[in-house]
Amino acid sequence: MLLNILLFLVLGFLAQMVDGALGMAYGVTSNSLLLSFGVPPAAASASVHISEIVTTFISGISHFKLGNINKEMVKRLLIPGVLGGIAGAYLLSNIDGAFLKPWIALYLLLMGVRILIKAIRYRDHHGETPPVPGRLKMAILGLIGGFFDAIGGGGWGPIVTSTLISNGHSPRESIGSVNLTEFFVTFAEAVTFIIALFGQHLDYWQVVAGLILGGALAAPFGAMLTRKISTRLMLFLVAALIIILQVRSLLLAWVL
Repeated sequence: MLLNILLFLVLGFLAQMVDGALGMAYGVTSNSLLLSFGVPPAAASASVHISEIVTTFISGISHFKLGNINKEMVKRLLIPGVLGGIAGAYLLSNIDGAFLKPWIALYLLLMGVRILIKAIRYRDHHGETPPVPGRLKMAILGLIGGFFDAIGGGGWGPIVTSTLISNGHSPRESIGSVNLTEFFVTFAEAVTFIIALFGQHLDYWQVVAGLILGGALAAPFGAMLTRKISTRLMLFLVAALIIILQVRSLLLAWVL
C-alpha cells in the first residue's frame, strides 16, 4: 500500500512539475502515466481530477495574486468549460472503459503531437495583443476543452491555452486565466465522477492520495523550473513523454 502511494506520489510530482513549468499538461501527463500502469480509464480520469482540485486551486490563487488574469477570458470560458467537463465525465462513467481505453490513448497521442507542433512553432510573442475572442468562440473553446479534458483525463490546458497563445494572446494572461478557470472545471468533473462512480474503484484511493501529495510538493518547484529550462525545451520533453506512452498503450491494445 505504501509502495503504491509512493509510486503515484512520484507520478503526481512529475506531472505537476511539467504543469508548473508550462501551464498545461498535468492531466495529460498524469493520465498517460496512470493508463500505462493499468489503471482503468474512468478511475484514472476521476483520480486525476480529484487531485487537480488541490493543484489547480493553488495554481489559480497564485496566478490571481500575481495579476496574471484576464477577467474577460475567465468569464467567457467558465460556464462552457464546466458544462463540457460534466458532459465528458458523465459519458466516461457510463461506457465500457476497456473499449474506450485505446481511443483515449489515440486522443492523448494527438494531444502529444499537438504539443510537439507547438514546440516546433514556438516563438516568444511580442507586439499588440489581440482582443479576447467573442463569447461564441470562447464558449465553443470552453465546451471542447472541458469535454475532452474529462474524457481523456487531461486536455484543458493543451487545448485552451495553446489555442489562445497560438492566436497571439499574451502567454502570461492566457496561462493564468485558463489555470484559474481550470479549478472550477476540474471541481465540476470531480463531483460528477464521484456521483457517477460512487461505490466503484474505491481501491484506487492510493492513486488520489499519491497524486495530491506529489502535486502539492511539486507546486513551488514548477515555477522555479520555468526559470531554468526554456519553454520550448519543456514542450519538446512533454510531447516526447506523451507520444511514447501512448504509442506503447496502442501497441498493447491493438497489436500485442
